[in-house]
Amino acid sequence: MSAAAEGEEAAGQAQEALALGSAKRLVVKIGSALLVDESSGTIRQDWLQALAEDVAALRQRGIEVVIVSSGAIAVGRRHLGLTGRVIALEEKQAAAATGQIKLAHAYQDALAQHGITVAQVLVTLEDTEVRRRHLNARGTIDTLLRLGAVPVINENDTVTTAEIRFGDNDRLAARVAQMISADTLVLLSDIDGLYTADPRKDKTARHLPVVEQVTPEIEAMGGEAATGYSSGGMVTKLAAAKIAIGAGCRMAIAHGKALHALGALEAGARCTWFLPSAGPRTARKRWIGGHLATAGTLHVDAGAMTALAAGKSLLPAGVTLIDGDFQRGDAVLVLGPEGRVLGRGLSAYSAEDARRIAGHKSREIEAILGYRGRDEIIHRDDLVLN
Repeated sequence: MSAAAEGEEAAGQAQEALALGSAKRLVVKIGSALLVDESSGTIRQDWLQALAEDVAALRQRGIEVVIVSSGAIAVGRRHLGLTGRVIALEEKQAAAATGQIKLAHAYQDALAQHGITVAQVLVTLEDTEVRRRHLNARGTIDTLLRLGAVPVINENDTVTTAEIRFGDNDRLAARVAQMISADTLVLLSDIDGLYTADPRKDKTARHLPVVEQVTPEIEAMGGEAATGYSSGGMVTKLAAAKIAIGAGCRMAIAHGKALHALGALEAGARCTWFLPSAGPRTARKRWIGGHLATAGTLHVDAGAMTALAAGKSLLPAGVTLIDGDFQRGDAVLVLGPEGRVLGRGLSAYSAEDARRIAGHKSREIEAILGYRGRDEIIHRDDLVLN
């Protein structure tokens, strides 16, 4: 290939990396300040209708969309008469309990006009970080997407405290993107990206269209949170960027106040893209392979070893012996028939259940355990071979 052709190919790859339309699995985080009118505490219906149109257009092109939405407290406090003053933590949780119902209905009504089914999922940061709960949430969201629904994820403010205090839903969105191996995360904000300084205070601040690494210098550019319902600020967005690109997910900070914010971003509106060095599947494999201590060992037969080498999942039928005491979601070693370490992965079953189904066909799992779990003891996406 000539130097000119290589340059054109590189330019094309760079252009694709900055195009929203190239996403396959997209997470969109929506802040309270965009969704809720600050003066009235009501949902901006015209904005939500425009968002629904953008989501429908993206889905028509085969892009899976997950929405992470703030706004429950902002909406709920008005209906409980908690406006006009600073409210206590337990009042915020009560407001969230009321507001979550309002938000769910609003999203359902807006997306139903496009024939889209909505599913509400309540999560906390801890749900994304504890492996067993992580696997449960990941499995639920994967299934919803496979069935054609749009998961609308709300932070479960009725049972959490840290997220309410610190407004850290940007990081929650990044954890969700990491959890479901999304390739694109968009944080819709009240600013069109990252600047070298706070542009509200420094007229010489320069906009940064692309960031490839969140260095201490980049982190120092984060300003203070805006007033009103918005509470995250640039600091939490940069923390989210570190999580996202570490998981192989590119992330954009884009202005979201106007109608059709996603459509504008797809058309090339100014934003800041944070670009990872690898894709989500590669990043997940690195995480499994290098950062998790193993809690047990699965010994497999020659047939299973051949299947794994061909890129298949590990089925119960190929497991001959299980050592250790582990739970669902824990990392385990996989050993071949001669005791050689073949790799490591995340077990879909506890050691107790795995021992009961070892050597059996997947279709027998329900009869043995009394419930229908996964066909695989370790799915190929959760397995790293040496």
